[in-house]
Amino acid sequence: MIPRGIRNNNPLNLRKTSIAWRGKKLEGTDPDFEQFDNMYNGIRAALVNIRTMVRVHGCKTVEDVIRRWAPASENDTEAYIRTVCTKARIRRTDKVLPNVKDNICKLAWAMAYVENGQTLNYRLFTQAFLMM
Repeated sequence: MIPRGIRNNNPLNLRKTSIAWRGKKLEGTDPDFEQFDNMYNGIRAALVNIRTMVRVHGCKTVEDVIRRWAPASENDTEAYIRTVCTKARIRRTDKVLPNVKDNICKLAWAMAYVENGQTLNYRLFTQAFLMM
């Protein structure tokens, strides 16, 4: 079975909001998660969301971002952090630099792995970054 995040072109599983994301399907069939017209727009939305977490909500490190993204009330947050750090070869205390392509893309790429249980092509993330 294809993971929900892949089916929705939303590999980081952004929850439904009123945000008018680029490429958002307004008549989506998923009651809980955003759906996008293509994978690039879904990844772009996640990158924008991470950027906002850093700039507006004070999330400075990988750990800060993941704790906000995947709270313990819904996830095994510690396991999520460990898996992301191992997959992306980063540390939980590393700073998230939203304007540095490989910094934010490696984080989002590894988070998508945790969310879907499969590795997506990293190039999807670097191309989506260029769309921001």
